[in-house]
Amino acid sequence: MAWKSKTRNLQVVDTELSADTVEWCPVASSHDVLACGTYQLHKGVGEAPPSRTGRLYLFEFRREGSMSPPLIELQRVDTAAILDLKWCHVPLSGGAVLGMAAATGELQLYSLSDSQEGGRRLHPLSSLEVGAERLALSLDWSTGRMDSNDVRVVCSDSAGCVSVLSLAEGTLTALSQWKAHDFEAWISAFSYWDTQLVYSGGDDCKLKGWDLRVGPSCPTFTSKRHSMGVCSILSNPHREHILATGSYDEQVLLWDGRNMRQPLSESPVGGGVWRLKWHPTDQHLLLAACMHNDFHILHCQQALEGSGGVCPVVASYILHNSLAYGADWSRLTLEEPAPCSPAAAEPKESLAESGGHLRIQYESPTASFDTSLEDDAGRYIPEGIAAPPDTPTAGPSLKPNKDAQSLSYLLASCSFYDHMLHVWRWDWTPDQAQLESEPC
Repeated sequence: MAWKSKTRNLQVVDTELSADTVEWCPVASSHDVLACGTYQLHKGVGEAPPSRTGRLYLFEFRREGSMSPPLIELQRVDTAAILDLKWCHVPLSGGAVLGMAAATGELQLYSLSDSQEGGRRLHPLSSLEVGAERLALSLDWSTGRMDSNDVRVVCSDSAGCVSVLSLAEGTLTALSQWKAHDFEAWISAFSYWDTQLVYSGGDDCKLKGWDLRVGPSCPTFTSKRHSMGVCSILSNPHREHILATGSYDEQVLLWDGRNMRQPLSESPVGGGVWRLKWHPTDQHLLLAACMHNDFHILHCQQALEGSGGVCPVVASYILHNSLAYGADWSRLTLEEPAPCSPAAAEPKESLAESGGHLRIQYESPTASFDTSLEDDAGRYIPEGIAAPPDTPTAGPSLKPNKDAQSLSYLLASCSFYDHMLHVWRWDWTPDQAQLESEPC
C-alpha cells in the first residue's frame, strides 16, 4: 500500500477559552456548519470553590476565494463549561440538533434554525440534569447509521455513571442510569448497528459493554486490555461489529464486538487518545486526537480484513501547540481548490524554489503568525534545507500510482491551553489497488 499525503492549514481561530471539542454538522442541509466548545477552570479565591465556564461557538464554512478566511462566526453563547458536543446524525422536526455535555451535570440540546436577522443560529431546545455535583463528560446519539426511528442519547459523568435518555417532541426524558465505573466514566457510546448495546470507558482502566434489554445490573463484558483510563469509544457506522477505542495509554485498539477478549489490532500513537472519529464515508479511515502528540489519521483496512498488526498513519496534523482534544471530519466536498488564510498565501516564490508547502505557525496566546515549510508528508522542513522529493507516508517504500484518484478532505481540530481552533485540508492519493478493493 502506498500513497501521497499532505495536510494544509486553512484558518486558525483563537477561541479565547480553552477549546476541547469541535463537531461538523452531519445533517445534509448544514454540512457547512461547525460547532466548537470550550472549557475554562477558574480557581477559587479563599474558601470559594473553583468554577467552570464555557462558550459555544457556531461557524459557517464558506468558499468565496483564496484570499478570504473560509470560516465565518455565526454565533457565540456563554455557557457552563463544555466537555463534549455531538450533533444528532439526522434532522429532528426538520432541523439539526446539537447535544452538549456540561460541567453542571446537564445534558443540553440546541436546535439549529434560521434567525429573524438572517443566517443560522442555535436555540435552546431541552436540558436534563443527569446528577448533582458531577460533570457530564461525554454523549453519543443512537443515530450513527442515519436511523431516526428511535432517537436516544447516552451520557457518561464524573461520578462513574452512565445515563440513557430518550428524545421525543423536543423533550429529553431519562430512561435509565447506573453506576458503570469506579472513577470518572470518561466516555460512553452506542453500537450503531444494535442500539440496545452501549459501551463505556472509565478512569478505572476498564472498557465495558451493556445490553439495555437485560438491564445494567451486570456488563456483557469487561475488558482490561487498556492499561490506563479509557477515554474514547466509537462504533464504526459502515461496518457491523467494529469498534475503536482509545486510552491514556496511547493506544488505539480495534475490536470485533463478537469477541472482546482480544482486539483486532493495537496501534501506538504517542499520546493519550482523547477522541476518535471514523470517516463519514470511508470505512477504513480513523481520525485520532492524541493529546500530547497532535492529530493523526490511521488507515485500518488491513486490520479490519483480519491481517492484524499496527494501523499505519497516513497523515498527521502537527500545527497545534497544546493538548490535542477535539477533531472531526467535514462531509463537505473539496472539488475546487481550497481557500487559504491570507497568511498562508504570501511567499509563493519561496515555495516554488523549495518544493515545499507553506504552513502556519503561531505563538500562543497572541496568535501572531509566522510561516514555515512542510513537505508533501506534512513534515517540517528546517530553514535552508530543500524539500525532499515526493514520498509515500507509511507503508512500503513504493512509488504512488500517478493515475490513482486524488482525494481531498476538510477537517477541524482544536487544542486546549492555547485555545485554538484550526480548519485544515488533507489531500492524498491512495494506492490504486486499495481503491479498487473498496466497496461501492
